Amino acid sequence: MYAIVNISGKQFKASEGARVRIPKQTGDTGATLTFDNVLLFHDGTNTQIGTPTVSGASVTATVVDHGRERKILIYKKKRRKGYQRKNGHRQWYTEIEIQKIKASAVKKSKAAPKKAKPKVKETAQDKE
Repeated sequence: MYAIVNISGKQFKASEGARVRIPKQTGDTGATLTFDNVLLFHDGTNTQIGTPTVSGASVTATVVDHGRERKILIYKKKRRKGYQRKNGHRQWYTEIEIQKIKASAVKKSKAAPKKAKPKVKETAQDKE
């Protein structure tokens, strides 16, 4: 069972017990977070695709840790001009562990019965 969840504008695949690094969220270590923006839900046999989200579905996770990613270096240079700039960036993240994926039972609506063809009465001209 897994779900595709939109968290802070990015999509993540969530399965129970998985650890995922997401953009920084508020909450201390051990806090419980609930994400309702579920885009897709798959339970092994059935797949529900949201329009845009799956109604009644949610993902519950626990905050494991906060931290920063590895440093990314940004280097700018213009040749023959003496222009050089070196800059670094470390993005904050929150590591979460997915506890539970909940989806409401899908009520399948019965297909509308096919309409019978209208009966056409034969006229005197058709009989001839």
